[in-house]
This record gives sequence, structure tokens and C-alpha cells, in this order.
Amino acid sequence: MTSKNITDAIAYYQSHYDELLGQFQTLLRIPSISTSEEAKKDVQKAADFLVNKLESIGLHNVKAYPTPRHPLIYADYLVNPDKPTVLIYGHYDVQPPDPMDEWETPPFEPTIRGDYLFARGASDMKGQVWANISALESILKTSDLPVNIKILFEGEEEIGSPSLDSFLEEHKDLLKCDLVLNTDAGMVSPAKPTIIYALRGLAVFELRVYGPNADLHSGIFGGVVANPANVLAKLIAGMHDEHGHITLPGFYDEVRRISPQESEALSRIGMDEDFFKAISGVRALGGEDNYPPVERIGARPTLDVNGLYAGYIAPGTKTIIPAYAMAKISTRLVPDQNPRAIEKSLLAYLEANVPDTVRWELDYMSGAEAYLTEEAPGVDLFMQALEDTWQVKPIKKREGGSIPVATSMKKILGVDSILTGFGLPDDQIHSPNERLHLPTHKKGVQALIRFYSSF
Repeated sequence: MTSKNITDAIAYYQSHYDELLGQFQTLLRIPSISTSEEAKKDVQKAADFLVNKLESIGLHNVKAYPTPRHPLIYADYLVNPDKPTVLIYGHYDVQPPDPMDEWETPPFEPTIRGDYLFARGASDMKGQVWANISALESILKTSDLPVNIKILFEGEEEIGSPSLDSFLEEHKDLLKCDLVLNTDAGMVSPAKPTIIYALRGLAVFELRVYGPNADLHSGIFGGVVANPANVLAKLIAGMHDEHGHITLPGFYDEVRRISPQESEALSRIGMDEDFFKAISGVRALGGEDNYPPVERIGARPTLDVNGLYAGYIAPGTKTIIPAYAMAKISTRLVPDQNPRAIEKSLLAYLEANVPDTVRWELDYMSGAEAYLTEEAPGVDLFMQALEDTWQVKPIKKREGGSIPVATSMKKILGVDSILTGFGLPDDQIHSPNERLHLPTHKKGVQALIRFYSSF
């Protein structure tokens, strides 16, 4: 495409910005919480909304494929079999909004304050899905695409994508492509467009410790019956040593260490201790104290408790020994670590450390291996599009989060993903008051227009 085509598409986006923003807010009002059975109709409603939108901008073969839980959406725009094909991935499901009392405005009533749009899903990842849709509409309403486009949007990413791998296997021909664009990552800051070349994997567990058959009076039975909450707290405390290292047997056996050259390159990004303290609000950082923060979040594995429950947790007091205690635990994994091997490591730790005074159960909830790519197809074009938009060279970095679909697409479709996005570290994704920085989002749409027009 010519520079005039790009200019026309960007002009269309700017002139239709308010309309597109209004439609985006309509999508944000739909509480598409994939983990909630009560919200199943809302997830379907969000899928229907996206199907209608994709059809309205001129995409072809738009279809919502049913799965045992939530639909997968496919669409395409095939201009020429001799041209490259870009597969665009996204997800339209969102995390639960809890705790509700910490939201300054209702999570599913999008609210603009200053440069930010607040709502659950505004950044993760409805905002990134909408950036792609806005870019495609802006091109198709002003000229034509010089590249084949396929779209795959899922509604189960926030629950581990249980239907995705089987869909990829069954529809390899439909999804055949030359490159994958996945905008479910993010940027270092509004001034630093970013490409991600590595993601951590994931293994998630639920640990339950059982004591008496029912809650007991702590005065009558305290000192005689082991308290499951106390036992669980001690087990969790023992999973790290005083230097932040994880103590599970064999946990680090397969960890791939990064080279001194990569370590030096990561150190230049600027994600130092002050950076993480500023966006997190903590007084000091934790984790492995002999690694710099930028490596702790991208090149080192972790173990974290995501939730705890035991006994009486309502206001006031109730002096009991609880019948059981529960912890939700997740590990972030680096290349060469296997989620099932981590399960064995955790089991070995528990077998060696749980006392005979209680019984316990461990459930493996989900897992995914880490992702690493040297150079995804098309990444040079995308980096140029980012540079042309931001007028600075993009940063290449590791990401601490997990995007299992990148690994699945590499294994099943045989294609590496361009991992990027226009969310920011302080967007508070998965937390109350999630937000989207609108100026960065606008630039992201322009970068996508340039990328799709660059073939």
C-alpha cells in the first residue's frame, strides 16, 4: 500500500474515533467472565457482539464455533493466495471483578477519567482486540488489504484455554498462516513500544489441608488438635528460603539460564527497582535477591500463593480451630521447565513436610510451558510500524506473564507469534480499577494500520 493509503486509513480512524470508542464501551459493558457459570450467557453475548462487528466491517466467513464452554470466533479476509497470511489472536473473556468494594466506579460501566478508560477488560484484552478491529475497519473503509487476514478470538483464555488446542488440531487447514500476531502482551511505558520474545509458563494448584471433622472450639481443643491453618501457613512459609529461592526439591533442575549478553541487554531497558516500586506501591522488592528485577520477572521461575481460605473470615471474632484450610498456588516457569515436573516437585515437598496430624490433597488445575522465540516471522515489519508511529526504536524484552496460546500455535500450527500490545504495566489488569491509557491505545491502532499495510 502507498503512504496515501496509510494516511487515509489513519484519517478515517481519527474521524470515527468517538464512534469506535462508543462501540468499544458497549463491549466493555458485557460481563464476559469465563470462569463464572452465571456469566455464560454474557460470554455468548460478547461473542455475538464481536461476530456482528466483524461482519459489519467487511470480513468474510465470520463464525462463532461452539465449544464445551465458550465460543471461538473465526473470520477472514483473503485477498490473494500468493500473499502472506496473518493470523490475529485475541480473547474477549475477562477476569472476575472481585473485590467489588475496591472499584472506584462499577467494573462493567466504562468510565473515562482524564486519559484513562476504566473497566474490567479495558486493557486485558478487549482493548487490544478492539485496536485490531479498529485498524482493520480503518483500512477496509478507505482502500483494501495487501495481505490475507485470519482472526481467532477465544472466550476461555482466563480459564486456561481448555478448548483451544483441540480446535487448533481440528482446524489446522482453516488456520494455516505465515505469521501470528498476538497483542495480549504490553509495553514498558507509553514512550517505549515493546516486542516480547519470551513468556513464562504456568502451573496452577489447589492445596487443601484437613484436620477435625468440623470446626472446633479453640479453648477446649486448642493445644490438642492440630490447626490446619497453622499447618498450611508453615508449609507455605517453608516454600521459600531467606533469599527468596524456592525450596521445592528439584524445582530449578531444568531452568535455562540466560547468557551474559542477554542479561546486559535486559539491564538497559530501565525496569529497575525504582520502576517496580513505583508501579506496585511497595516499599521494597521481594524475590530472589541475587538477580536484578528485570530478570526476576522474565527469566526466573516463581511460586506464589494467589488465595487463602481457613476458618472464620467474616467481621468480628469466632474462636475456632477450622476443619480445613486451602491455598491456591501458581508457579511461573521458564524455558525447559515442565508443569507436570513441577507438580512432582511440589508433591515431594508436601510428602516430606506435612505432619501426620493432618491429611492433605493437591489438585493440579492447569499448566503451560514457557515460550521463547528468536525472531518471529514478520517481526521486522511490526518493529518498523512501531518505530514509525512512536518515532523511537522498539524495546525487545522478556515478559513475566503467560500466554499459553503462543506455545500451542508454535507446536500445532508451526508458527511463532509476534507478541506485543499496547497495555501498560500500571493498567491494573486482574485487579480493581483496571484501565486503558487512551493516548497509547490510539497510537497502537495507528501502528497496526501501518503493519497491516506494510506487506
